[in-house]
Amino acid sequence: MPEVRRIRADEASAIRELRLGALLDPAADIAFLETRAQAAARDDDFWEDRAVSGATSERVAQFVAETDAGLVGTVTVLRPEPGAEDYFGRANPSGRAQMVAVYVADDHRGTGLLGELFAAGEAWAAGLGSAEFSLDTHVRNMRAQQAYRKLGYEPTGRTIHGPIGLEIEMLKRP
Repeated sequence: MPEVRRIRADEASAIRELRLGALLDPAADIAFLETRAQAAARDDDFWEDRAVSGATSERVAQFVAETDAGLVGTVTVLRPEPGAEDYFGRANPSGRAQMVAVYVADDHRGTGLLGELFAAGEAWAAGLGSAEFSLDTHVRNMRAQQAYRKLGYEPTGRTIHGPIGLEIEMLKRP
């Protein structure tokens, strides 16, 4: 089983390659808010800033799954200030963390790795005071919805019109 851990500040190149790989997934157009071309066009400073913040911030943390061959999965956890607007313009409720940028390489799906990534991210956020966790997924991304339900996330009934279409909000209260 891959090792699940928080990224290190010096892993900009590795997280760039993981993101570019994720954006090749057949469901990428209903799973991510950017295209592969957009991600590929980002400069080194962008990836370095992302690695440093994902490794050291108390507002964002990126968790990865690593094998001898490299990174094979990721989830990023956002802990915005209460009331701050998120990527869809919603005010963040106090005590809520958001799970975003979720990806597990095809050959590692169905192994429990997604659960390990989420457990690591949820434990980190809970340790800083988050009492519930949310995520958004495209209404047509049934594979993701099923996986998130297995992890305890349930639809809230709230939908959001985002840049890639209609998304549903899912929530977990441990």
